[in-house]
Amino acid sequence: MQRRFLRTLARTGITIIFVFCAASITQGQGSKTPYPTMAPLDQYLIADRDAEIALARSAGPDSISKDAEIMVLTRHGYETAVKGKNDFVCMVWRSWTAGIDDPDFWNPKLRAPICLNPPAARFNVPLTLKKTNLVLAGKSRTLMFAEIASAFDKKEFPPLESGAMCYMLSKQGYVSDRGGHWHPHVMFFAPIGEPALWGAGSPGSPVIGFEDKEDHYTLFLIPVTKWSDGTPAPPFEN
Repeated sequence: MQRRFLRTLARTGITIIFVFCAASITQGQGSKTPYPTMAPLDQYLIADRDAEIALARSAGPDSISKDAEIMVLTRHGYETAVKGKNDFVCMVWRSWTAGIDDPDFWNPKLRAPICLNPPAARFNVPLTLKKTNLVLAGKSRTLMFAEIASAFDKKEFPPLESGAMCYMLSKQGYVSDRGGHWHPHVMFFAPIGEPALWGAGSPGSPVIGFEDKEDHYTLFLIPVTKWSDGTPAPPFEN
């Protein structure tokens, strides 16, 4: 159960992941997902633009996020609210960055602040924008993932570069109804491959790894000991 939860967490950030108890538990109990369809758009938006900027910045260390480009979600998709100086991009992922079977896919409460380094931003920002635009166009999750798969086949997204990583250190994030704030962590994006090559999932290893075939990468997640504001995080139990 913990592994499946972590896979969800990583996808929502989301993914990521974000990032984020198990859909199989819900199915096994014979109960329905609490979020079967998209809620009204207003429930996914943050009315105070400055509050969303601050939430996005809280994803990374201040030394990085203060000079990062900040993107916020509007009725027309994500847009740049603050121009950056260091090529990092910070934003707040919403629920549709999760996997297609994730029970929180339409959860309007989900807020996953993420700060992407330049290689990660060049791949993930276009992917996030594409998903968001499809959602705002009224596409179902099935159609959204079909169009994402087609876009990958047509090589519409930039290739994933080496060195792609991100910070998810925000104490204010809400990654799922099951995980709440969860733990601060960093994530590394790599081409599809066996996570065990990193020692991910081995007893005592701090590295958690998952193959994300929908988004065409392997994701490695490493919990850390402090939130972005410097306060200590609760201990992580592997």
